[in-house]
Amino acid sequence: MSDTSGDRRPPAAGDPARPDGPCVTDGSCAADDPAPSTGPSYVSLPEPVRSRLAEAASVAVGAMPGDDVPVPLRRLARFTPAKRSRLGRAALLAEMEGSVAFRASVVAWWEEHRPGEFTPSAADPLVAAAAAVLVADPRAADAVALAARRGEAVELRAERDEALARVDKLTSELERLRAELADARDAARFAGQERDAEYQQLRRRVSDQGARLRAADDGRAEAEQRLEELRLSAEADRRAVAAERDRERTRAEAERRRAADAVAEVAAARQAAREARQSDEVRLGLLLDTVGGALAGLRRELALGGGGPRPGDLVAGARSVRGGGAADSVMALDALLSVPSLHLVVDGYNVTKTGYPELPLADQRTRLAGQLAALAARTSVEITVVFDGAGVVAAPTRGSRGVRVLFSDPGVLADDVIRALVAAEPQGRPVVVATSDKAVVTSVCAQGAHSVPSRVLLQRLARS
Repeated sequence: MSDTSGDRRPPAAGDPARPDGPCVTDGSCAADDPAPSTGPSYVSLPEPVRSRLAEAASVAVGAMPGDDVPVPLRRLARFTPAKRSRLGRAALLAEMEGSVAFRASVVAWWEEHRPGEFTPSAADPLVAAAAAVLVADPRAADAVALAARRGEAVELRAERDEALARVDKLTSELERLRAELADARDAARFAGQERDAEYQQLRRRVSDQGARLRAADDGRAEAEQRLEELRLSAEADRRAVAAERDRERTRAEAERRRAADAVAEVAAARQAAREARQSDEVRLGLLLDTVGGALAGLRRELALGGGGPRPGDLVAGARSVRGGGAADSVMALDALLSVPSLHLVVDGYNVTKTGYPELPLADQRTRLAGQLAALAARTSVEITVVFDGAGVVAAPTRGSRGVRVLFSDPGVLADDVIRALVAAEPQGRPVVVATSDKAVVTSVCAQGAHSVPSRVLLQRLARS
């Protein structure tokens, strides 16, 4: 490879790389032209020798002036020697093999800056071979061969050392395995002894278990015989108990039938007594109602203020306004109940559903009739209680002494019956209607009757 850059410094006189020839006028010498190397080819050199040549060139290129560095290598001059040798190895070797001037520059740098370190007479065979190839020493081939042999010897020595290390490692492993084998043999011998002892112990235990098993079989046979005897006895007892149970069941069934017959007889007797008592009560009630009606007729005939009009009613130029008031307290109701010839008309369901709506309707009617009977006995007031008769399917409640119980006809409301009762009373007789129905209160008050709320009547009944 030739150098045509024109910036290489010409070798000094007497330089081994400088031939005897004239220089041209542009400053370059004829000796700068490429010349074949007299040593061995760089391609055929051993790898260690090529590496030493690249290292020597990389060190020299990094220290040369910029003008002395060949153009293809100038970009490598900025690298470190190690990086330059690694990345620019091919370019350095190609330039050294193709340019005599570059080789001379490298040799000159080493002789100037590190004399005696990179020469064919160096102690290191690789350095000596690389220097001999670089300066084209006639003994370069021998030096390269010596370096190759030395490299092979080094490789063989390294292989030998590696083999010896492996032998030592294998020897240590063998000793360890031998020790483990000895331990395993001892453990096996000890395990065999333990196994024999355990075998003998198991034989003794099996013998003992055999004796126990035979004894257990004998005991089992005896127990089975005893169990069979007990089973037969239990079966006989069970049959006896079953027969006794059947007899007891028969007796219990007979007793149950007799008890049921007795209960039926008692119930029939009670029903007969109840019907007889009800019949007596009905006859007595009819008698009392008859007597009461006769007494009421006599009372109306003999009552003061009854009959025709009074003188005050005949005053000319005046008219009376008929209308009743409302008693909103127990005290006001007591005042009305003290009036002679008073007729108390009660809106039945309006009162019962205010006082005890949780009871069935029949119980409500019975309870109210009883309370009104007690009030009539204390006050001698005529009392009439009116119930709606649309939903009544049983016999109507019989009126108690001094209490008249009425049921409205189908399709007729109890409110209309109450209005008819008030309208049927003679003018001037005091009438009180117990209800909380505003429509009934308005209509009866317009007819001259007094009204009392259901809650006030209930409070008064609670005191009776």
